[in-house]
Amino acid sequence: MDLLMTLAAAAPSMGGPAEIWQHIVDDFSNIGTPAAFSAFLQVLMIDLVLAGDNAIVVGALAAGLPADQRKKVILIGVLAALVMRVGFALIVTWLLGIVGLVFAGGLLLLWVAWKMYRELHTGSEHSPGSPEIEGDEDSGVAPAKTFAGAAFSVALADVSMSLDNVLGVAGAARDHPGILIVGLVFAVLLMGLAANVIARYIERFRWIAWIGLIVILYVASKMIYDGWVDPQLGVGTLF
Repeated sequence: MDLLMTLAAAAPSMGGPAEIWQHIVDDFSNIGTPAAFSAFLQVLMIDLVLAGDNAIVVGALAAGLPADQRKKVILIGVLAALVMRVGFALIVTWLLGIVGLVFAGGLLLLWVAWKMYRELHTGSEHSPGSPEIEGDEDSGVAPAKTFAGAAFSVALADVSMSLDNVLGVAGAARDHPGILIVGLVFAVLLMGLAANVIARYIERFRWIAWIGLIVILYVASKMIYDGWVDPQLGVGTLF
């Protein structure tokens, strides 16, 4: 977040759908130039790192649901992330002028972590039942999280992570809004594919969910810290 003031001046204006498409065409028709290629590599690397965190978060939040509902929740998460990332990218210059925005996003993600902890803690207090006894396969198992609850948690997490993602790649894209948009779409698609795999593994290995919780706490803590100490747009500047 140290580059926020620079980004505020350099962040591109996207315009409408036609302008966005033109930006993409222009940037990738010149991808061979050192500036465009460097921006593309930077955005790609940032998105790969952030997509990994995002996939763990979404996969962990969707785990515990029946397979068909889990896929629907992840799909909702992917669509919501895509819409929010592109939406935030369109107003990135405005976002970069809001003091405390990243801090607020971190608090929101922290609340998602608390909800997930309660679900994990409640689930660990129940016995797994007796698979060898007919009719007792599911006795003692904590009721699965609801579809609506999981979808709501994923949506809230998407708001925070999309904000962090857009602000992160805005610095790398600078004068290449087309590369920015394509990079964000790539990150969302990668997140969706990985989240489904992660959710399936969490169903088999419960401890992976705790790793997911740690990742959520790390991302939330980083956003809260950055949103407080930034010399220009941090909450600390208000005091």
